Amino acid sequence: MNRFNSYLKVYKPCFSLLPLSRTSKTIKTIYNFHNSRSNSFGFRLFANVTADNVETTDPADLSRLRKLRNIGISAHIDSGKTTLTERVLYYTGRIKAIHEVRGKDGEGAKMDSMELERERGITIQSAATYCNWNWEGHGDYNINIIDTPGHVDFTIEVERALRVLDGAILVLCGVSGVQSQTITVDRQMRRYNVPRISFINKLDRVGANPFSIIEQIRQKLKITAAAIQIPIGLEDNLKGVVDLIKWKAYYNEGNRGDKVIEKEIPEELIKLASEKRQELIENLADVDDQIADIFLSEGTPTSQQLMDAVRRSTVANKFSPVLMGSAFKNTGVQKALDAVCAFLPNPSEVHNTALDLNQKEAKVDLLPYSKNPFVGLAFKLEDGKYGQLTYIRVYQGALKRGSFVTNSKTLKKVKVPRLVRMHSNEMEDVEEVGAGEICALFGVDCSSGDTFTDGVLNYSLTSMFVPDSVISLSLSPKVKDTTNFSKALGKFQKEDPTFRVSFDVESKETIISGMGELHLDIYVERMRREYNVDCVTGKPQVAFRETIMSKAKFEYTHKKQTGGAGQYGKVIGYIEPLIVEEDEEPLPIFESRVVGGHIPSNYIPAVEKGFLDGLGKGTLIGHPVKNVRFVLEDGTYHAVDSSELAFRLAALYAFREAFLRAKPVILEPIMNVSIMAPLEFQGTVIGNLNKRKGTIVNTEVQDDLFVANAEVSLNNMFGYSSDLRSLTQGKGEFSMEYKTHQPVMPYIQEELMAEYKKKMAEKK
Repeated sequence: MNRFNSYLKVYKPCFSLLPLSRTSKTIKTIYNFHNSRSNSFGFRLFANVTADNVETTDPADLSRLRKLRNIGISAHIDSGKTTLTERVLYYTGRIKAIHEVRGKDGEGAKMDSMELERERGITIQSAATYCNWNWEGHGDYNINIIDTPGHVDFTIEVERALRVLDGAILVLCGVSGVQSQTITVDRQMRRYNVPRISFINKLDRVGANPFSIIEQIRQKLKITAAAIQIPIGLEDNLKGVVDLIKWKAYYNEGNRGDKVIEKEIPEELIKLASEKRQELIENLADVDDQIADIFLSEGTPTSQQLMDAVRRSTVANKFSPVLMGSAFKNTGVQKALDAVCAFLPNPSEVHNTALDLNQKEAKVDLLPYSKNPFVGLAFKLEDGKYGQLTYIRVYQGALKRGSFVTNSKTLKKVKVPRLVRMHSNEMEDVEEVGAGEICALFGVDCSSGDTFTDGVLNYSLTSMFVPDSVISLSLSPKVKDTTNFSKALGKFQKEDPTFRVSFDVESKETIISGMGELHLDIYVERMRREYNVDCVTGKPQVAFRETIMSKAKFEYTHKKQTGGAGQYGKVIGYIEPLIVEEDEEPLPIFESRVVGGHIPSNYIPAVEKGFLDGLGKGTLIGHPVKNVRFVLEDGTYHAVDSSELAFRLAALYAFREAFLRAKPVILEPIMNVSIMAPLEFQGTVIGNLNKRKGTIVNTEVQDDLFVANAEVSLNNMFGYSSDLRSLTQGKGEFSMEYKTHQPVMPYIQEELMAEYKKKMAEKK
């Protein structure tokens, strides 16, 4: 019955083809029709494309866009992203030999170009490259690839990559499946509306179960997914994959699996393949009208109809086709490349918008054609040996070496002295880059997230989401008076928006803040290697926050007479808690309801500044205050003694007094912790989490392993890595990511406040 209801839900009347006219209205109609009925190799037209746009577009440019893909490779840490990228580069001819992550030959994977990445065997910075893939029967496709880190400490690298990409490969471990960082990456893909294909990797590992992973994708990621392949063998017997759409078997043979041999499906797999093909059709019927029509009429879709339906629903972000293989064992990678070309969108199929600053930030669509005015986004900065390297995504128009571009934020016009395409840490000079491409340039001073135009348009592109930092360290150089210390910190801040630097006036210490211990450790090590600055770090400090739980009124008069003109300002109003939805980080809210000129309008901004000063350092333990609304209702001023300073101080002291009456609490960062360990250690691991006052969210058993997900205070997670190793004989692993800030227990708040008062008393 449920299935029948889903059929009724997706069953809709057929479209009728309208005649093409020169009006934009008709083209919009055809755009909607084309989106739902286009074949797998066609384009979707933008809803606002006019007839003139269509006629003046260069056919060669359209052909280039049709065979262009901008993709990212994202996953939980240690799922095989970099290994997969290494095989992709090898099979496309970009590299001549395969090197492994943590390779014994000392080389390391091509995309892990940083020395620290090769030593630790993890990806720290996202790396860009490009390659050409000859999709059999369809010609050469150009693929821009960004390999992203899996560790949550470097999540900003994933954010900025997904901000500019058109599609992605979500890599999942064939044993571990959907893990904590997989869920985070999925949330990031949804934030930027990035379609994805799923690649279940590591099917050569003991305990691999791809069909259980598909069920996890459906249940945990809440996306319709189905296999378009099944593996030929598992674990040590993995030999190839069966394509459920083409109904053929593909084996990887030869040196490094570079030969793909097509054969008939083995007899023993016919039954399983038939079941999974039917499952694919049923899942597509839930998201695609044409397959639903065929299914309702009890027909059987052809291979081409299935290809078209998978492409339509994937591009619309309603479906994720699931592919299988083992990158390390050189199995299934070429078929994954075919899927990238077949199912992921090209730049003309992605709806990108900008804000027109000349029209009160009205939204305008960007059309990815090279003859249009240039618009590009600087999404990543690196400090290279030739100066600042700026990664640019060209959204429309063309970027040429020697041309002039304008920074929309600073309105500064700059020349493009050198234009390159990146291949990890190698650069290839180019004269021109067309719309939809990703490139890099030198000699342009800007910040991450800046928009560049040709100067004719005054557009701005929305920047990426930047999460708040959760941990801090005090940092000081071993050798004083070194210029490289401040230079390095300045460069790192410019490269990474999640790396923050501040100076504590009271302790006279430089404080660095970031996403985790590993994040800060990497930057301290980079300072030593890249800038020859050895540093001493202090004890890690949790990024506590302060807030209020109730409303409190204030009426404060700041009055000071020092001879001559004095200081006078009176403010009346209230503060109240600000309700924040999950994943939102609103700016502090200040509202003025002053009428009748009781406070002159030129003093209102000073009151807001005083409120912001109060948010910078809370009264309880000196940490920033969040989620508070400040409403100014009334006040008085003096014709002679009032000034901006007087009202700024009045607002600051009024806020501090009201804050203490508004049931203030201390907030601590709560982390999502995911632990995987052998089943025999389940009791001791759970017991240790309880000892750390963690809340167990769920546990599940996978063969002889168990996975526990818990919410634990970051303050209680220090030293957990060594604890877990000793509890599980080195066999356990865990990952951790920030979830939210929550109030601490009352007795902990008292301890923190007492410690803060003691610290302040010692400084006096």
